[in-house]
Amino acid sequence: MKKLLYFSAGWCGPCRQLGPIMEELQSEGYNIQKIDVDSNPEICQAFNIKNVPTVVFQTNDTEMGRKIGLHPKQTYIELYNEG
Repeated sequence: MKKLLYFSAGWCGPCRQLGPIMEELQSEGYNIQKIDVDSNPEICQAFNIKNVPTVVFQTNDTEMGRKIGLHPKQTYIELYNEG
């Protein structure tokens, strides 16, 4: 199963800009899981998250790619469709 893990923080400006893009993708049927880095340090450590926002693309719980920082919506669609 394909999904995007969206690592974010409330204090992060680029994360606040990316939030509406992720919500839009979710409303279009993309499987998005938002993870707050401050509330989930174990998950962040497991995925070696050093910067936010970070979006990790997974297929069957295997990381297939990631994007760090804020990118246009199309970038995340292409990341998702690579798998």
